[in-house]
Amino acid sequence: MENQSNANAVHFQTSRRDFLKMAGLAYMGLFASGCHQRKDAMTPSLPGFSGSCEQVAVAALPRGSNPEAVLMAVKRTAEAASCFSWLSRGDTVFIKVASNSANPYPATTSPLSVRAMVRLLLEKGAGQVIVGDKPGVEAVYQDPDRRKGSSREVFLQNGLQEAALESGAQVHYFEEPGYDAFFADRTVHAGHWTGGLRFPNILNQVDHIVLLPRVSRHALAGTTLGAKAAVGWLRDDSRLELHHDAATFYEKIAEINDAAVLRDKQRLVLSVATEVQTTFGPDQGFSARPDPGLVFASESLLAHDMVSLGWLLWNREHGTPSAQLRWFRDPYVTYPGMMNRIFVGMIWGIRSFFTAQTYAQVPIQSIRTDPVMVRAAALWGGFPQLELVDLNGTLPESVVHYLNEQE
Repeated sequence: MENQSNANAVHFQTSRRDFLKMAGLAYMGLFASGCHQRKDAMTPSLPGFSGSCEQVAVAALPRGSNPEAVLMAVKRTAEAASCFSWLSRGDTVFIKVASNSANPYPATTSPLSVRAMVRLLLEKGAGQVIVGDKPGVEAVYQDPDRRKGSSREVFLQNGLQEAALESGAQVHYFEEPGYDAFFADRTVHAGHWTGGLRFPNILNQVDHIVLLPRVSRHALAGTTLGAKAAVGWLRDDSRLELHHDAATFYEKIAEINDAAVLRDKQRLVLSVATEVQTTFGPDQGFSARPDPGLVFASESLLAHDMVSLGWLLWNREHGTPSAQLRWFRDPYVTYPGMMNRIFVGMIWGIRSFFTAQTYAQVPIQSIRTDPVMVRAAALWGGFPQLELVDLNGTLPESVVHYLNEQE
């Protein structure tokens, strides 16, 4: 929101877990005061299938595989998902990670995926590889008058800086060049953003983007896969619009990925998912350690996320104790729109709390019930048919069923 006063910003040293505990206690009384949920928010018709076919390469790894095995799996999966014809010698590639907090993988991107991808890109002729992200506003906040927290410190703690630098990449911290080092971009299709999407200027200086997300539940959005990781690109005034004008919260998340710069430059999406954060999220929760674990990749963000959601659901059903799925450990099942509103108040101040919109919880049981994925499919012509490429030929039938689930 452009005209939201920065002077009203209030910042608290708190974790998402602390915030959601407070939200649970306050929820009933605050809900009675009015949620500001927009009743006229458009609910798009459910998109069908596009008729296109998208490959997703999948490598299965036995539980407890050593780092070298993971590094090799990333390389093989990336090369099976893309021929890298888009990469010319000397090009600059930006690797976007999910460094939302200082907590290590699986709460953030696997450092092993960064090591493997940096080495692979340099091996294939990239002239420069840059790794970067901006953490959540609880950890790092910036407006025209102040900056609180440090992306650099977050990267140091979660291991992503060491992984990037030791592999031959540079690291770029979005807030360090200053609040004005961002540009406004538009979405390719008409959407719900009004104040503009502001991306770091570094994107105008690179040739390609490779996205390395992780697989996790999310207390406010239900899931955080590839599409949700795009929030990390945004300056904090854009993040305020996302959370404050929240009647179209899910739609806005998908639409970040429809920004012209991302549609033009994003080439590959790859997740190391040997561990999966199946509750709470994004910063912490129950960590399932499936056997086998997976590494998967696609040139299609939507196809990648279709597999990613299937893997999250499989691990919630088969790898998560029932006690971990109770509402206080998995708060998305209660009322995430109200929790989001409280979150707005804690970060941006009491006036923002009273004017913020909210949204309803949407049970996520398949790709066609994930509201972020449904909006992405509507933007891009429907859901693709998936072609899973099982690199080892060892995917269990039950896993294949979940990864292919479409209804």
